[in-house]
Amino acid sequence: MKKSRLIPTLALMALLLSVAPAPARPELCETAAAAAARETGVPLDVLLAIALTETGRSRDGTSRPWPWTANAEGRGHWFDTREEAARFARALLARGQDLFDLGCFQINWHWHGRQFRQPEDLLDPLTAARYAARLLASLHEEFGSWEGAAGAYHSRNPTHAERYRARFRSLRAGLDAAPPPPPVAERVNTFPLLAGTPAGASLVPLALPSSRPLIEALP
Repeated sequence: MKKSRLIPTLALMALLLSVAPAPARPELCETAAAAAARETGVPLDVLLAIALTETGRSRDGTSRPWPWTANAEGRGHWFDTREEAARFARALLARGQDLFDLGCFQINWHWHGRQFRQPEDLLDPLTAARYAARLLASLHEEFGSWEGAAGAYHSRNPTHAERYRARFRSLRAGLDAAPPPPPVAERVNTFPLLAGTPAGASLVPLALPSSRPLIEALP
């Protein structure tokens, strides 16, 4: 009798676990950055420093990028799951607000949404990392350095760009002693990258309310 009751219970638990949203995993941004670096030639420490500048979250003295993030109307939001972040983005669009940033690299939907099918695509770490890497590569060609590319990634305003570069420079220097993230399996990218993007577009224009990088310290 006890055995017959236990089997359905275990089956139900397995079903619930299979459909439950996966918790946020900081390594998703890091492994996606590693894959994009291999594909594009953009240095891994550049991509990691950008992700940390945008979505760095500090826990136990260690800062790591957070994948399920949004920045809208001047406020940063960290979510436990991708589904929660996607619902937040859809709710913004439903009320006519398209000026928001999503994901590891805080890609701005207003400026770059035409390169993607739906906001959820910005929450795919590998898709976002590939897009950010190709934009950084084009900015590197223009400015001649990764620091210059990082500043323009954020803003064309010299003051805002320099402030961003300073934080990027500090975070990048701190990565020297950090171990590299584990590799991730290759995936096929089905999204056009940078096609039709105006020269000099910034993923997170500092002059706009949604442009503040997400930095949060956890208790």
